Amino acid sequence: MSEPYFQKLFAERIGGINYGKTNEIYKFEKIKRAKRDALAAFPDRPLIDFGIGENDEVAPPSVISSLSAEANKWENRGYADNGIKEYKDAAAAWLEREFGVKVDPATQVNHCIGSKSALAMLPAAFINPGDVTVMTVPGYPVAGTHTKYYGGEVYRLPLYAENKFLPDLESIPEKIRSRAKLLVLNFPNSPTGALADESFYKRVIEFAKAHEIVVVQDAAHIMLTYGRKPLSFLQVPGAMDVGVEIHSMSKGFNMIGWRLGFVAGNPLIVRALADVKDNTDSGQFIAIQKAAVTALKDPEIPQQIRAKYERRLRKLVTTLSDLGCKACMPGGTYFLYVPAPKRVEGGQIFNNAEEASQFLIRDRSICTVPWDDAGAYLRFSVTYRAEGEAAEDKLMRDLVERLRGDQLVWA
Repeated sequence: MSEPYFQKLFAERIGGINYGKTNEIYKFEKIKRAKRDALAAFPDRPLIDFGIGENDEVAPPSVISSLSAEANKWENRGYADNGIKEYKDAAAAWLEREFGVKVDPATQVNHCIGSKSALAMLPAAFINPGDVTVMTVPGYPVAGTHTKYYGGEVYRLPLYAENKFLPDLESIPEKIRSRAKLLVLNFPNSPTGALADESFYKRVIEFAKAHEIVVVQDAAHIMLTYGRKPLSFLQVPGAMDVGVEIHSMSKGFNMIGWRLGFVAGNPLIVRALADVKDNTDSGQFIAIQKAAVTALKDPEIPQQIRAKYERRLRKLVTTLSDLGCKACMPGGTYFLYVPAPKRVEGGQIFNNAEEASQFLIRDRSICTVPWDDAGAYLRFSVTYRAEGEAAEDKLMRDLVERLRGDQLVWA
């Protein structure tokens, strides 16, 4: 069958004339295929799925009730454009209540259809061909993908355990610093669970000013911070001069799938994002924004969500530690990032995290997500479905039962 005439018309940014011809399989597609194979091979053995990276509960009843009421109002039917005043006001009030951060909701806050869309749009405001976006790895690739769309380059800054999974800014070569326009951070970090402290953010601000770089801090998991009060980048003196922080209604409010967040910080950067956004979408449904106001006004919602995931993480850390894994409690997120096993004693050898992950899925029906960007690691998520602590405890016992006889040799 001959190729369609438009095969030669695809943009180079997505593969050009070779678009659609590659046989390369994306990591998460490999996981999906392995899960299907495991279910087919062991139909009576349910998957223990630690791979799901989204909250396992629906939004709180008060938020759902608010959505239902607002969705029936005639005045909420129209385009929201760059967000309604009520949501911006609530976001500003939430920043002040939770972090002591004062912003002008009219000029320093703009809603986004989830944090993903903000990360996709900010490169459009700054990146020209040849410019560089510095991003930590492992990490969320969206800002880097769109940087490349605009002819820019991505410099990957690895996160290592010996540096507490904080990026080493001084390791960035001068030839990269001179062309860099964006520094994309993510703390609490997904997937490592690392936290940034005030001293690190101070170094980031000094670095940004010295090299004239805009900082984009993705704070999607900020309300899932354990062992200390959540810290916003915007709390640190000078942060407003160099960047913005992106917040999400998903992780800390169980509004997964509602697609809503906001960007706050430097007014000119927020305005640039708003201008790009104004030419990209027409805003999130007003009823969703008004329901989010209900969520932002209730401090107990993120407290309850945080308590549940902290409890689950502590159980998982104990269970994996008893199996010989070098697991320790993360500072934040609902992910546990651990060194991947190297082999099964007297049996299979794993050359990387992906091979270990495939073994666990196909042979033991245990799903994790592999990361091989900066060492071989597995990411366990505690967003599994389990109704109550008894069900959580049973899942941990099932995990032990699946792995007890393997004698995994962990890194």
